[in-house]
Amino acid sequence: MKAQDYPKAVLEMIAALKRMPGVGTRGAERLALWFLQQGRNEARQLATALTAAADTVGSCPECGFFAGQGCRCTACDDPTRDSSLLCVVEQPTDVLPIERCGTFRGLYHCLGGKISPLDGIMPEDLAVEKLIERVKAHPGCEVILAVGSDVEGEATALYLAEQLGTLPCRCTRLAQGMPAGAGLGHADAITLMRALEGRRSV
Repeated sequence: MKAQDYPKAVLEMIAALKRMPGVGTRGAERLALWFLQQGRNEARQLATALTAAADTVGSCPECGFFAGQGCRCTACDDPTRDSSLLCVVEQPTDVLPIERCGTFRGLYHCLGGKISPLDGIMPEDLAVEKLIERVKAHPGCEVILAVGSDVEGEATALYLAEQLGTLPCRCTRLAQGMPAGAGLGHADAITLMRALEGRRSV
């Protein structure tokens, strides 16, 4: 006797959902069943939204953030932005946390990753040449390296600092230290060391 299972279309839907980051087998199954139980409209709306995004969203040719196909992003298209400030991030998704702070009024540059030889990612795989071109086009600008503080992020920051060292720009790194509201007992040794190094007058 054959064991009962979902129809083939549902199994394919679960398999597709499972490929999403952070979604396991059980989560994919719950999502698939939720869409099916909500009626056809929910699933069709999602399918339409996914298709529209896949067909119309690309990368900004200037900075690499999300933008309409062949278009510049809103930051690069904004004449009030300060072109003498260039914030370098690893991924396009790193732009939004900075934007939501509401204090940075410069431009961005998305590298598309970080140097990680173990993962086969070398400097030539990143948008470093484009960064150098942008810096040369704005002599005297400040380049803020807002890459991660892990081993790969530090290696990336060091490499970029070396590449930018001969160019007419000021290269800075995001300050790192104690998070707001945290006590010393919750900080690791590296965080404390950077907090001490980055101390300021009060």
